[in-house]
Amino acid sequence: MKETEDSLPRTNSVDIERSDNGTEKPFSVRMRKHFAQEVSTDHADILMLLCCLITGFLDSTLYNAFKTFVSMQTGNTIFLALGASGQNNRPFGWARSLISIGFFCIGSFVFSRFHRFLNPLQRSTLVASYLLQSCCILLAASLVQGGVIEGAVPAGLINYWNQIAAIALLSFQAAGQIVSSRLLGVGEVPTIVITSLLCDLLSDPALFARPSANVKRNRRAIAFTLTLLGAIVGGWVSKVTKSVSPMLWVAGGCKILMTLTWGCWKQKV
Repeated sequence: MKETEDSLPRTNSVDIERSDNGTEKPFSVRMRKHFAQEVSTDHADILMLLCCLITGFLDSTLYNAFKTFVSMQTGNTIFLALGASGQNNRPFGWARSLISIGFFCIGSFVFSRFHRFLNPLQRSTLVASYLLQSCCILLAASLVQGGVIEGAVPAGLINYWNQIAAIALLSFQAAGQIVSSRLLGVGEVPTIVITSLLCDLLSDPALFARPSANVKRNRRAIAFTLTLLGAIVGGWVSKVTKSVSPMLWVAGGCKILMTLTWGCWKQKV
């Protein structure tokens, strides 16, 4: 009898669990159910604030090397206008700004449709969105690290057209941040825009209310501080290392961490 019991296949409690009617539910079914859940928006502002830090990392680092922004498109619009009026301070600098604006627009279109076509708050949707953003940053970091794209800091006078690839990737992924902040109901933290954030912060009627009485004011203030801090760190690291790749790896690592966090985020109840 003992030999017969030993010969029977054993059930791994990690791979299956029992449903309400007593039948066994495979691990794959549980995972599909897990990723089909809607996530809670409680404390989602924490991840959006981390995006502000990443924006600071990328824009200060990339501006040092490429003389264009990849997140804040107001500056790029001015650079484009200066180029159109023949006052560009760097040959074809307007073209880089145009590429950044164009791919940011493409990213906004793609990420917004992607979220709306699927359930915008579904776990799998957010994981896929942030995984794509992570891949864009890490691909840019790999291309710079491997010497395919010139990433020396400070930027020289020579135009390296291969830098457009990194600008396109990083501008595209930046759109995913602001799209997700809107869909998560954290519009007061746009993650890539400072001008409107400061206006909203300082025009708030409850600007001087106690901290617990004005959560949106707190988020805006922290968002500005983290963007500034990220820009300082990004500028300092790129100055010391004389390359954009270290901060690209850091930013990509932060986005991977956020992707994993969405995979474990609590379910909406």
